[in-house]
Amino acid sequence: MKVTLTVNATEHRLEVSDNTLLVEILRENLRLTGTHVGCDTSQCGACTVHMDGQAVKSCTVLAGQADGTEVVTIEGIGDLDNLHPMQAAFKDCHALQCGFCTPGMIMRSIDLVNTSDTLDNRAVREGLEGNICRCTGYHNIVRAVLQAQDEM
Repeated sequence: MKVTLTVNATEHRLEVSDNTLLVEILRENLRLTGTHVGCDTSQCGACTVHMDGQAVKSCTVLAGQADGTEVVTIEGIGDLDNLHPMQAAFKDCHALQCGFCTPGMIMRSIDLVNTSDTLDNRAVREGLEGNICRCTGYHNIVRAVLQAQDEM
């Protein structure tokens, strides 16, 4: 199957099998390895990216569903010299340890802030329910999201 999608503002035309997942396109075809595969069952959220402006778990999106969409990965939101406010808040609040879940957690957190009027501690915890971190205990992640909310 032929698919065309825009990833981090660059259009890509690819030929993939019809059962190819978006996460596979990102990691294997485009070599954007910031999007992680954690569970293969959509439980952990490590593969979260933005597709047409909404957070999605890329391990649940087939190539055909991604055809014609705009995808933004962790590589597309900032760089070392110009961090996205959510990346900066995660850094400032020590909201990561091993870093495996961090890209997906950041992408989901950006979407959470963008789609919520005002977040508090409980709303952030509920909003991140589909993203699992095995290291931090979430306290610093929640702090980071609340800090970034004010800057976004």
